[in-house]
Amino acid sequence: MYGIIVLLIYALIMIGATVFFTKKAKNTDDFHVANRNLGTITSMLSIAATWIWAPALFVSSTQAYQTGLPGLFWFLVPNIACLMVFIPFAKKIREKMPNGVTLSGYMGKTYHSNKVKGIYIFQLGGLSILSTAVQLLAGSQVLHLLTGIPFWLITILLAIIAFSYSQFSGIKASVTTDVIQIGMILIGCAIILPLSFKYSGGISTLLSGIGGITGEYTSLFDKRGLVVLLSYGLPTTIGLISGPFGDQSFWQRTFSIKKSSIGKAFFFGALIFGLVPLSMGLVGYIAAGTGFIATDTSMVNFEFISSILPQWVLVPFLFMIISGLLSTVDSNLCSAASFTCDFAIKDKQDNIKKSKLVMIALLVVAICIANIPGITVTHLFLFYGTFRASTLLPTVLTLKGKKLSSNGIFIGILCSLFIGLPVYSAGALCNIPVLQTVGSLLSLLLSGTVAIAMTRLEANKIASR
Repeated sequence: MYGIIVLLIYALIMIGATVFFTKKAKNTDDFHVANRNLGTITSMLSIAATWIWAPALFVSSTQAYQTGLPGLFWFLVPNIACLMVFIPFAKKIREKMPNGVTLSGYMGKTYHSNKVKGIYIFQLGGLSILSTAVQLLAGSQVLHLLTGIPFWLITILLAIIAFSYSQFSGIKASVTTDVIQIGMILIGCAIILPLSFKYSGGISTLLSGIGGITGEYTSLFDKRGLVVLLSYGLPTTIGLISGPFGDQSFWQRTFSIKKSSIGKAFFFGALIFGLVPLSMGLVGYIAAGTGFIATDTSMVNFEFISSILPQWVLVPFLFMIISGLLSTVDSNLCSAASFTCDFAIKDKQDNIKKSKLVMIALLVVAICIANIPGITVTHLFLFYGTFRASTLLPTVLTLKGKKLSSNGIFIGILCSLFIGLPVYSAGALCNIPVLQTVGSLLSLLLSGTVAIAMTRLEANKIASR
């Protein structure tokens, strides 16, 4: 019963905060980029909240519990580093296109190519759909266990809550609620971690669990540490480093933040974000240190908290899950809606109406994917993690001033998607670490390699005429 009450209270807080602290958007710039006037503090909190996707609240604990020190390291460090690596490129795109809204719009304008713009919309839009489906799937599974509400109904309820405030003022609604959501998540961590120490035996229990439940993963560079590196660390690092580059949510924030605040917002946003997986990872170590045997290792922190902590602790934990879930979903709604700016629309108000239709369409598709029988977070993550790597190199090279062939970019990204992605997925499903690594590298490198090769080939043809 308390699960339903928490869900209702959460919805009222988010809708109330949006209506109270923001005004209904009246034009395109207001709806999509908040008139490019977001401040440092709200922006860094928003960036931290947006980067906390629902499964991340579980993955850090799972990796710490199963693969000890290297498992948590290869999840935590790249997650923080990627937002910092993104900073100079965020500054660069704002300099080159001060009135921009989307990465796809920038790439299309730079190369005067609808094909380039189209393939970027496909990648960025596809990521928004997959990301939303992952949040709804992972979050609804936990909420179903806690509340007893049918899984399919929870996916719909969560989608309705996210849409209800996002459609009111667009990116301003997303950023405003992000501030509250990251607050809920950090408060939850501040409650759960100390209590986990108290009820498990303290620091000695954590230290005894730093090698994972088997006690064998205590080093980054021994035999087992290198296995974790190849099977998990390297593919994860590639996927995470490319994460902000392949996610329109972060480009949209880049265009929405005051130009002078971009670097500070992303830097401190990364540090604030890091507190969350670190806290949940420590809970994973504590669980391993007590010898706790999880029924489902993907939810070890939830099972551990349920078994040793007072039942009331599940209330802040539930707020954490919903906040992590919807902070990403509302960002995805706003980023998908921003693609309407890539097409000529005469009436700005009409752009907002079309944007809301895009939001609804994204939620419908994501709900359908999340409710596919037998589908798991792992299945979606196989595509989610490597999907965004496909545009990294063409984006970075372009922002660095390298002029590429538009045909090369288009074909290169297709190669990354249809060669690298299947190879990585096969390696992950068959548990072949080398194949996973090869697939990740192909997803990352093919787009840039093919684009450079075709650029040189076209230049040679022109020179030989």
